Amino acid sequence: MKATTLAIALSVLVLVSLGAAATPPGKRVNTVAAIVTNTDNADTMRVQGELRFRTNCGRCHAAPHKFPPRMMATIIRHMRVRATITDEDMRLILFYMTR
Repeated sequence: MKATTLAIALSVLVLVSLGAAATPPGKRVNTVAAIVTNTDNADTMRVQGELRFRTNCGRCHAAPHKFPPRMMATIIRHMRVRATITDEDMRLILFYMTR
């Protein structure tokens, strides 16, 4: 049991490290700033993100933890494949999780 948990934790660390190393330092983009283009509807996006989090992620995960936006983007991209989350859901959940 401990070996499985350790293997999963190590795999997540490797994936996060690879995601951080994949983009050259001069070309890094602030993920949250790139996603949010119109701040007029920020409250609506946050509410929709929370709703979509509860619908898609709440089946397996408890209340959200706060992580840095870059780490959260990596986690959500990984979970998008596993949970078949649409691009729009991913964008709104990321907005909700980073606010």
